[in-house]
Amino acid sequence: MTKPYSVPPFLSELLHARSPSGAENEAQAVFDRHVKSAADAYAKDALGNRLATLNPKGDPVLMLAGHMDELGLIITYVNKEGFLYFDTIGGHDLSVISGRRVVIQTANGPVKGVTGKRAIHLMDDEDRKRVPKKHEIWIDIGARSKDEALERISIGDVATYDHELELIHGSIGTARAFDNKVGAYIVGETLVRLAKEKKRLAARLVSVATSQEEIGTRGATTATYLVNPHIAVAIDVGHATDHPDCDNRKFGETKLGGGPIICRGPNINPKVYAWLVEAAKKAKIPYQLEADPRPTGTDARAIQMGRGGVATGLVSIPLRYMHTPSELVDLEDVERCVKLLVEFARGLESGDYAHF
Repeated sequence: MTKPYSVPPFLSELLHARSPSGAENEAQAVFDRHVKSAADAYAKDALGNRLATLNPKGDPVLMLAGHMDELGLIITYVNKEGFLYFDTIGGHDLSVISGRRVVIQTANGPVKGVTGKRAIHLMDDEDRKRVPKKHEIWIDIGARSKDEALERISIGDVATYDHELELIHGSIGTARAFDNKVGAYIVGETLVRLAKEKKRLAARLVSVATSQEEIGTRGATTATYLVNPHIAVAIDVGHATDHPDCDNRKFGETKLGGGPIICRGPNINPKVYAWLVEAAKKAKIPYQLEADPRPTGTDARAIQMGRGGVATGLVSIPLRYMHTPSELVDLEDVERCVKLLVEFARGLESGDYAHF
C-alpha cells in the first residue's frame, strides 16, 4: 500500500492562510513563525514584505523572492436587502466566480458567504451564453437588510474562496492559492535548510516573501530597493500545458511532475539561467524550460529593473488551472525546487556578479 504523502506543515499553513493583496497578515504570521528563528537578521517593510537574511556579511548578495499574496474580492457596496457587491483583487476569470463559498475577513472575525447570480432556470437563451459582469454577481451572507449586513461586515473588507488544500492522489494537491504560496514556502524553506548546514555560504542570502504581486509586483519593487541584490531569482507558478485545450504550439510544453520550469528570455540574465541549469544537473533534479519574449508576469519583471538593474532568474512550479479556486500542483515539484535553489545558493562564489 502506498504511504500517504505528507505535506510540510510550513507549506500547509501558508496554503490555509488567507492573504489577498494588501491583506497578507495571515501569511506574514506563518512566514514569521517558520523562518524568523533560522535567519541571522529578519525585517519587514511598509508594504508587508518579509525579509530573512542568512550570512549578512556574505558576497555576492542573492535575493530569492516568492509572493505570498493571492487573489481576492473586496466589498464595495451593500444594497438595501443586505446583499454585498464587490470588486476583484487580481486577475479573476469572471466565469468561475459564481456559486462559490467565500470567507470575508472582518474586524470581528470571519464571515461566511456564497457568491450568487440568477439561476439558469430564470435565464433566456441569450443570458445563458453570456458571462456575468462583476456588478451582476453578489455575495449572500444570509442578511435580511443593509443594516444587518453592515453589523457583520464593512465596506473594504476582503474575501477569498473557501477552497482549502486537499491531496487528490499521491503528491498531487489542489488548493485555491498555490499561486503563489508555494513560492513563499520555497524561498523560506531554502533559507531554513541552508541555515542548518555547517558550511557557510559565500553569498549573503535574503529570502523575501513579497506582497501585492497580483496587483502589479509592488512588494518586489520595494524589497529590491531595500536588499539591493547582485543576483536574484523569483519563484512563482507557471502554466502546466499538459491538459486538454492547451495547444503546445501556442503555449510551449511543460507538465505537472516534470520538475521546476526555468525561464529564458529578455527578463532573464543569461548567466543566472546557465547557473540554474548547472545546479539542476549537479543535484540531478529534473527541470523544464520555458521561453518568454517579454517581461514576465512575475516579480522577476520588477526585480530586474530595480535600482541599477539586477541579474535575475525565474523558476516556476508547473500548475494547472491558474487563477481558479482549485489550482493543481505536484508537491514533488515544490520539493525539487527547494533542492534546486539550495544547490544554486551553495554554488555562488565571491565576486560572481563581476561576470555580468
